[in-house]
Amino acid sequence: MSAVAVETAVVIPAPRPAGSSVDGTVSVLPGLFVPEASQWLSTSAGRIALEGYSWMQAVHWVAGSGLYKPRRHRSHGPRSFGPTTVRVAQELAQLFPCRPGIDYLVRRTGLSERSVEYHLGMLREAGLLAWVVKGTRVSGGPAQASEFARMIPVEFDVALGIRTVQRDEDAPAYTRAASGIAEAGRELMAQLAAKASRKVRKPRSKTSSKAPAKASGRGAEQRVVTAVSDEVRCTPMQVGTSASSTAGTTSLPPESKLASGVSKSPTPKKSNGKAGGRRKLNAVGRRFQLARELTQELDWLRGCSVPRIAWVARNVADAGWTVTDVKGWLHLRGEAARVRRGSGLLAVLLAGAETVLDTSAKRADAVEQWRGAQEAARRHRIQQVRARTERYEGDWDAPTSRAVRSEVEAAFAQVREAANGGRRQDLGVVADDQALALEPSEQEFAELRAAAAGELMRGETTLIRSLDPETALRIFGERLVRRADQIEDGSRSSLMTYGHR
Repeated sequence: MSAVAVETAVVIPAPRPAGSSVDGTVSVLPGLFVPEASQWLSTSAGRIALEGYSWMQAVHWVAGSGLYKPRRHRSHGPRSFGPTTVRVAQELAQLFPCRPGIDYLVRRTGLSERSVEYHLGMLREAGLLAWVVKGTRVSGGPAQASEFARMIPVEFDVALGIRTVQRDEDAPAYTRAASGIAEAGRELMAQLAAKASRKVRKPRSKTSSKAPAKASGRGAEQRVVTAVSDEVRCTPMQVGTSASSTAGTTSLPPESKLASGVSKSPTPKKSNGKAGGRRKLNAVGRRFQLARELTQELDWLRGCSVPRIAWVARNVADAGWTVTDVKGWLHLRGEAARVRRGSGLLAVLLAGAETVLDTSAKRADAVEQWRGAQEAARRHRIQQVRARTERYEGDWDAPTSRAVRSEVEAAFAQVREAANGGRRQDLGVVADDQALALEPSEQEFAELRAAAAGELMRGETTLIRSLDPETALRIFGERLVRRADQIEDGSRSSLMTYGHR
């Protein structure tokens, strides 16, 4: 915006409304600021913009007029209503209804969440936005976005001499519409229309070398706010800011190189990533690769932050360690059974590892020891499973207790003698007396029942099932035998597991 346009925007002959002087004095507009209580649609003094184009005209007018200065009302945040605020307004102008989420504006503009909140507050304080519904953030629930109404401040209508009319007397004051414009404000309105039709782009990080060295601050700001120029930014064979062509100094290949009739470019073509294979990782890439593999293969590192693990394992990654080398070292160092913080434990275990296993041969030896331990543990698990299977599904094993074993042997002897009735008859009275002597006493029966009850509490039915059903029922009783039947029925189900801890 030129200096004349800015002056016209700030100091302009206002139309003669009711109560103004007839001599046509020039009215100076005060500074723009809307307090928080007036930033709602119901309390706003402005009028609703019918579409985004007319609203962007008001936005560019506020940006060029300088009437709104954020630092007059707060000690932090942006210092002026500049190009970044206009970029945020452009995104809002395309929304209908205007319900922008903070995350949406962050993605669209590339700003931080705090910066987006600052510029939305500036648009409200300048009278360009008014709350219709204020968003909420409930703990444990989804955040709701605020809904805004795009407003045109009263100062804009006064500065350009825009006449408004209320078509419906019962409607609120913010629904009034423009009905005309003063002749003095038409030129400025045309300039604002040209600005509103162009899109403000994000400024480049590096200042173009073609820009003049001594440029006024107002002109530089205007170049950023308006659209990007169509001038050529750079040429293929040009270096620096020189406008002269360097084609005369370009070296051509000798004629011997063109004998086949095919012209070859003197500049070698860069090979793409697919043709040359995978790109070689640098030191930081190797750290992150090792950290990602550690979080995937070590159970106690699941869920840990990959960047944090990369920082913890930076020394071993720089030394060329692989995830297998780290596992071998952890086997030598010893792992904890209970892990509270995986990254902290890994930092303690890897302290000085690159100095102890400083050669590839030492690391290979540690890996072999780790693999041998893994194989031994695997065989031990197989033997445990096999022993458990044979114990519960194979033939019966004798009790481990010597007292219980002697009682079981006596019971077996009694059963064998009862089954061999002819021998007892041949032996006569002496044999009968010996058989009666082998009969267990009531105390021995009680010990057998106690031993069987202890096995049933552990989920074992070995002692009861070692006898035939009739003898077991006579010795152990109906309750223990029925309990043994229930345990065996439950052990065949996949939903139940018996054992002891």
